[in-house]
Amino acid sequence: MSITAASNREAIRAEPVGSEAAVRIASLQKSYGAIEAIRKVSFAVGEGEFVSVLGPSGCGKSTLLMMIAGVIAPTAGEIRVKDAKVTGPRRDVGVVFQSPVLLPWRTVLQNVLFPVELMRLPRAQYTGRAMELLRMAKIDEFAAALPRQLSGGMRQRVAICRALVHNPDILLMDEPFSALDAITRDEMGVELLRIWQANRKTVIFVTHSIREAAFLSDRVLVMARRPGTIIDDVAIDLPRPRQIAMTEDETFNHHVRHLRNAIEASHAG
Repeated sequence: MSITAASNREAIRAEPVGSEAAVRIASLQKSYGAIEAIRKVSFAVGEGEFVSVLGPSGCGKSTLLMMIAGVIAPTAGEIRVKDAKVTGPRRDVGVVFQSPVLLPWRTVLQNVLFPVELMRLPRAQYTGRAMELLRMAKIDEFAAALPRQLSGGMRQRVAICRALVHNPDILLMDEPFSALDAITRDEMGVELLRIWQANRKTVIFVTHSIREAAFLSDRVLVMARRPGTIIDDVAIDLPRPRQIAMTEDETFNHHVRHLRNAIEASHAG
């Protein structure tokens, strides 16, 4: 990955090498009245990459993700998915939110199939894929259960399966594990990577956890405090598949220190 880093909070432009850009963002800006949330953000994500957007609360990470999803319109700049300009929600983009947002009266399987119904796709053709995803997430035995019968981590696995059921090319994840305890959060990180490795989607993952970003990602984009800008683009050169034991290694902790220093420098600036 060709990376140009800047410590002065100017936009960083990263061009994928060896693969087409699945997502390309150019000079993106978002304002709410007099409040500038996002300022001149530019970057690209290659097909099959796992890229995290890391930054403190309130820096505009979720706003950035929702603009990529086509849910929020930018004030200026452009977002392209597979070289098509984003003007609204797209079928080839799946989204996982902070809360699983499962329908409490529907079973696990029915919740996973809900996007298929919304898109008016043939339900029978996707039932097998839904069950395959639930098996991959190790919750297929709960297919007939209601959400209230599941733990928090299990509900979030259902949400991930739901986002993948219609086979989108890109998966956007907005701090999906933030409400979980530390042990469950680590377990879910490993499970997510296992599911990602099997499906190999392009993932953009928003988090405020430095260790989570370093553990999951191929690259980490570091955002400064509002107005949100990309101040660093860090390649994570850890082997895959990844295991929690890696978090004790010096190479992993070197990446953690680098990311922490980048965030602290933005606060000092």
